[in-house]
Amino acid sequence: MSAQLPIAEAAEVRRASVRLIRADRRAFAAVLGLNALAAGAGLVGPWLLGRIIDDVRAGAGVDVVDRLAFGILVCSLAQLLLARWARYVGHRFGERTLARVREEFVERTLALPASVVERAGTGDLTARGTADVTVVGDTLRDAGPELLIASAQALFILGAVFAIDPLLGCCGVLGLIGIRFALRWYLRRARTGYLAEGAATSEVAEILAATASGARTVEAFGLQRRRIEASRDALEISRQKRMWTLYLRSVLFPAVEIAYVLPVVGVLLVGGVLHARGAMSLGAVVAATLYLRQLVDPLDQILMRVEQLQSSSASFARVEGLAGAPKAAPSSSPTPVDDRIDVTGVRYSYDRGGEVLRGVDLTVRPGERLAVVGPSGAGKTTLSRLLAGVDAPGAGTVTVGGVPIVALDPEQLRRQVVLVTQEHHVFLGTLRDNLLIAEPSAGDAELWAALAVVGADDWVAELPDGLDTELGPAALPRTSGGAGSAGTPVVDGSRAQQLALARVVLADPHTLILDEATALLDPTTARHTERALAAVLKGRTVIAIAHRLHTAHDADRVAVMENGRLTELGTHEDLVTADGAYAALWHSWHGDPRPSGK
Repeated sequence: MSAQLPIAEAAEVRRASVRLIRADRRAFAAVLGLNALAAGAGLVGPWLLGRIIDDVRAGAGVDVVDRLAFGILVCSLAQLLLARWARYVGHRFGERTLARVREEFVERTLALPASVVERAGTGDLTARGTADVTVVGDTLRDAGPELLIASAQALFILGAVFAIDPLLGCCGVLGLIGIRFALRWYLRRARTGYLAEGAATSEVAEILAATASGARTVEAFGLQRRRIEASRDALEISRQKRMWTLYLRSVLFPAVEIAYVLPVVGVLLVGGVLHARGAMSLGAVVAATLYLRQLVDPLDQILMRVEQLQSSSASFARVEGLAGAPKAAPSSSPTPVDDRIDVTGVRYSYDRGGEVLRGVDLTVRPGERLAVVGPSGAGKTTLSRLLAGVDAPGAGTVTVGGVPIVALDPEQLRRQVVLVTQEHHVFLGTLRDNLLIAEPSAGDAELWAALAVVGADDWVAELPDGLDTELGPAALPRTSGGAGSAGTPVVDGSRAQQLALARVVLADPHTLILDEATALLDPTTARHTERALAAVLKGRTVIAIAHRLHTAHDADRVAVMENGRLTELGTHEDLVTADGAYAALWHSWHGDPRPSGK
């Protein structure tokens, strides 16, 4: 199971809610005011009906009844208009607040270090940014305004009953005590239940995302049954968590329905006794009873929205939890004095595994082309992640220009070091948009030049609209002539890799780290692309994790990794002459597996 991102405490959620309300306080105050006016208008009808009953019993004429009935009609129309206006203002307030929540979520997500995102898994982050944000949005847009309206109506109605007679008001309040106990029982369990449900949903999303993205690997190693079982287990846990929250609702709502009847019965009994003794008019008893019956609808709304608020509160806690996640380096980080990279005594271990790097010392000179080679599992990729600032060493230091790489803020880090792997992404949008991510100010000439460097200009020129062609996701193994589900062209893995490398050319970093960045290209294209990149980035530092040894042959120096240690370092010719581990790799690469002389 992945290490999930933090979840905000209840106090943090409340503070965040207050902050959002303060950001649009005028609209919030308008919502409260309009709801209060609508609730006040709704109170007039039962009171006028009570007046009609008393006046008729006293022998009033038809004109009096018509006048009072017309007053009921006017007040009902006023309540309708005010309620609609309140909902309109409330929905606008909700949409603006939801926009702020989404913007904060995106900003916080972009501020997360890559290592934190990778450890958490894409499933958790995706679930928070989609399902949880949607739940929060629904609450802000619908549940929030409805809850305000219902709360105002309930308070005004109870106040009206007390105004008719304090004793009847007390009867109404005492009859509602059952709701308090049912609600208290529910609230004690709801937050934990909904948080567990959200965590289970994230785990399902993580498993499905990992299975889909690694579909070829799953098929190649025959892991279909294992992945299906893992998905079923996650879905079963999710089902159990959802059944628990359903059980909570199934206990709450029937108990509440029974509690609604008690205050009406109490008022009728007590009001009937008072009327029989001449202490209260029949109209007052009828009005109080109608008020309490009228109370059912707002209380229903409140309880339904309270139930929704528990789910929303849990979702908001997960969304707001990103505020407590580790942040990337602050923007006030020091500036490197040069581009020299120093790796000193570096050790690194993953959370669930042994030591991957064991005391690595390496200096990469500015403008140098360094190839890192070695058998699978030697620690090459881990070293590249430390050099790119994705992970921090467990011991030792990795510095650029005397500054720890992990201390650089994201903007500095992107200008200083860029890591390119074989995992690339084509964003929904035009091809131009996909390139401008690296350099927003680039013109068409610069874009075409970057594409030419990586050998992508020919197939881009054949696209229907050139740079303005809409692209789909690159996850599907189709050519650019194919079409995605929405009819948009999709690019295959090799062309997605070329786009990623074109972005590197546009970004023009001080140091470029290539970790299998050309693995999906054919050998001839890969070598051409690597040499073209080296020519374009002349004077820049290029570190290549080399699996094709022609990359090492073209490098200024070669570093050999074995079992987490740097065992050889030198030029290609020197290492071949030394007849060590690199020489054995080189001869094996050329089909001449001679034993090492050492």
